[in-house]
Amino acid sequence: MTSAVTAGGALGAPRAGLAKPRKARRSSLVGWLFLAPAFAFYAVFVLYPLAMAIQYSFYDWNGISVATPVGFDNYVRVFTDPKLLTSVGNSFFLIIFFTLLPLAAALLIAALLRELRSKFLGTASRTLLFLPQIIPGAAAALAWTWMFSQDGVVNQALRAVGLGGLARAWLGDFQLALPSVGVIGMWINLGFCVVLLLSGIGKIDGSIYEAARIDGSGFWSTLRAVTLPGLRQEIGVCVTMTVISALASFDVVFMSTQGGPGYSTMVPGVFVYQLGFTESRVGLAAALAMMLTVLVLVVIIPLQRIFARED
Repeated sequence: MTSAVTAGGALGAPRAGLAKPRKARRSSLVGWLFLAPAFAFYAVFVLYPLAMAIQYSFYDWNGISVATPVGFDNYVRVFTDPKLLTSVGNSFFLIIFFTLLPLAAALLIAALLRELRSKFLGTASRTLLFLPQIIPGAAAALAWTWMFSQDGVVNQALRAVGLGGLARAWLGDFQLALPSVGVIGMWINLGFCVVLLLSGIGKIDGSIYEAARIDGSGFWSTLRAVTLPGLRQEIGVCVTMTVISALASFDVVFMSTQGGPGYSTMVPGVFVYQLGFTESRVGLAAALAMMLTVLVLVVIIPLQRIFARED
């Protein structure tokens, strides 16, 4: 009897062992079936256009006639044309306004909002600060274009306080057009950074703040010693998203200045549009787009590693 049970157990063990891999395979198959529609959509609308853009970048093509292979000539042009290189430099300059200034202001604002005792004021402040993030970038650029005009709100405010000598057509000034566009980007990104950092502050243990207060830490020392270390991941997300928006900026620049005056506010995203749809130089536009893609990856991947690293 014992031997039969033992034998039955010995025979049953492999069957149970086989059941687990079958169940795992079935579960994996179900997962792939759920993933298939999303992957098909991604392949059709992302991977296929990306492959076509890479192919076009090696041709001289106006979008209609027969394309002519030119090898790496388009890429050589991208890396040697002063106008194209200037557009890349402009996008890096915008990082100051799209990333550094919003992040610094958001840290200060988030820390101050944490000190608010009124729940209503805190909620209202977060809502008002996040509103620019909801407004499309094109609409925000149009609104600020009117505000920056010769008779816009900005110049009216300057004249009202006796600084009429500083009034000018901000977006038409060769030296100030790019910083003015940066102000628009700063206004848009500030609310996103504030809300993100506030959510991070909410995860920090309140007892740490209480201990810092008992030890006599002031606002700035608490911000430096408690808040900043606790917001490492949130700061990383904020920097990543805003740097991408600066390097790949299009809507704000296109709707406010279209790269002018001259090429003083030209960025790669607008240049790609101009080359491809205005000048019908699809090959060169594709090469510039590929360069921009690689540039974003080269900048973002090290940033991800820095903020993901544990001290």
